[in-house]
Amino acid sequence: MIKQPGTAAVLRLRNLMESPAAPPPKDYVQYQHTDSCSLLRWTARESYEFMYARPWHEINDFYLDVVNGRQSLHQMFREENPQANDVEASDNFDKPEAESVPVKDRTGRWARATFKMLISYNGNSFDGWQKQPGLNTVQGLVERSLGKFVDEKKAQLLKEKKLPLEGCALVAGRTDKGVTALGQVCAFYTWRKDVKALDIEEALKSAAPGKIRVTSVSQVSRDFHPNFSAKWRHYFYIFPFNEEKVGDEIGECKNTYSNKAIFQDEDDEGLGVPNNGDDNYGQTQQSGSKPFTFEVSRVNHLLRQLEGKLLSFRMFARDTKASRNIGPPTECFVFHARAAEAYLPSPKKDGVCSKVMCVELVANRFLRKMVRVLVATAIREAAAGAEEDALIKLMDATCRRATAPPAPPDGLCLVDVGYTEFDKRICIIP
Repeated sequence: MIKQPGTAAVLRLRNLMESPAAPPPKDYVQYQHTDSCSLLRWTARESYEFMYARPWHEINDFYLDVVNGRQSLHQMFREENPQANDVEASDNFDKPEAESVPVKDRTGRWARATFKMLISYNGNSFDGWQKQPGLNTVQGLVERSLGKFVDEKKAQLLKEKKLPLEGCALVAGRTDKGVTALGQVCAFYTWRKDVKALDIEEALKSAAPGKIRVTSVSQVSRDFHPNFSAKWRHYFYIFPFNEEKVGDEIGECKNTYSNKAIFQDEDDEGLGVPNNGDDNYGQTQQSGSKPFTFEVSRVNHLLRQLEGKLLSFRMFARDTKASRNIGPPTECFVFHARAAEAYLPSPKKDGVCSKVMCVELVANRFLRKMVRVLVATAIREAAAGAEEDALIKLMDATCRRATAPPAPPDGLCLVDVGYTEFDKRICIIP
C-alpha cells in the first residue's frame, strides 16, 4: 500500500513549483569614466595586483622597529627636511594631544576614575583592534590586562554571567588587521580608589613585549572620550617600490633613481616587475597600452586639492551601509594631505636604502578604509594622467567602483590623535 503525502507536504511542493526562479547573479562591470583618460585607468583587478605586488615585508619590519623605538618616521626625511630632526629631538615639544584633561572632583556615582592610555602596536602582529572570538586582537589583549583593575560590582556581574574578568577599553579609532598604530588613544574607567596610572602602565607593558608599547598612562576627566573628544586624526602611509636598492648613502640613491616609479604587470598573476627604462619591456595583452608608471609629485598635486575642504567621501568608504552614505556622516574636513619620496633607514651593515613614497593625511575624521582607498585611487589617477581635480570629481560619482580597491593595510599607520586645534607642526611632510 502506497502512502499518500499529507496536505501540508502537497502545499509546500506546490509553493516551490509556483515560486519564481532565482534571479541571475549580477554582472558587476568596471565603472565607466567619461573623461579623456578613461581608457588609461587600471581596472579594479589591475589596481589590486599592482598595489599588492610590492615588498611589504620591508614596511612591516620598519614599522616593528618604529613601535619598539629603534627607528622613527622622521628618519626617512632627515636629508630633505632638517626641521624634522629638531622636532623629533625636542622631548618637550608642545603636542596638545599629550596633555591630560584636568580631573574634576566628583562624589557618589560620578566618582569613577578615568585613565587615558597612549599605546603603539605593530599591525602585522595582531588581527586588528576590535575584539573577536578566537582572534589575537589588540582590544582583547588590552582588556585582559585591565581585568585586575575593575571594581567589585563589575567583577561580580561578570562572574554571574560566566564571562572572563576583563576591563572595557574605549578607543579613538579601530584599526584593521595589518594597520600599525604609534599613537593610539584608549580610555579605561573604574570606581576603585586604589588604582594608579603606574599600575596600569606596568600591566600593559607586560602583556605583549615587543608587539605593544605603552607611551604614557594618565588620569583624566570623566568627560574625556578618546573618540568623541578627538578633533583630528593623523595617518601615514608608506608605499614601497620594487626597484633594486643601491647606494651607500641617500644622496647616491637619489642619483640612481628618477622621479618615476616604473612597473607593469608581468602576467595574469599580477607580479610587478621593473620597466628598466624600456618602454616595450614586459608588454602583455593584459596591460595593453595602459601606462603602469606614476610620478610622486603628481600624487602630491592630486592630494593637495583636498586640503581645507569639507567634502563627502562616501565614494572612498568601504564596508558601510548605503543608508549611511548620504549627508554629514560621510563628510570629512582634511587639514593636511601630502605625498613625498623618502628612503627607509636600513638596519643592514651595507647601508643600502629602499625608496618609498609616503602619504600623510590629517582630517577631523576618516571613514572605513578611506585612507587606503584614497592612496590607491590617487596612484591610479596619477598613472592615468588625470587632471589635478580628479579626486574632487570622484566625490560626485554614483558608484564606488569609480574608485580603486583599498591599498594593502601593511603600509598604513595611525600616527597620533589630537584633542585641541590642529597645528601644522605635527606634520612630517611639509
